[in-house]
Amino acid sequence: MAFKLKQAPYDLNSQAPIYYADLEDGVWGKTNNNGSILINNEPTALQNEEDIVNHENIHVDQIKRNDLSYDDRNVYWKNKIYPRSEMQEGNSKLPWEAEAYKNS
Repeated sequence: MAFKLKQAPYDLNSQAPIYYADLEDGVWGKTNNNGSILINNEPTALQNEEDIVNHENIHVDQIKRNDLSYDDRNVYWKNKIYPRSEMQEGNSKLPWEAEAYKNS
């Protein structure tokens, strides 16, 4: 996947660097394993930027706690493996998403 990054002009009190990127359809934000946050360039995402950053900051915290990590094939949550091919990414019922939705 190719995309161009543009750093956000401010951090919205984020604990992580924030960048704008062309993300896949329906994805408003993404937290990278390195703790940075990507926000979709689309106007709808930008209108909800603060909410997106608050949600993604929960994932940053989960990564720092070593509760969450991922690669191209799997998501790893508290030492359990979740194959990406068997899940709907971003589903609020996934344990790492449930925590992020509840606390953001």
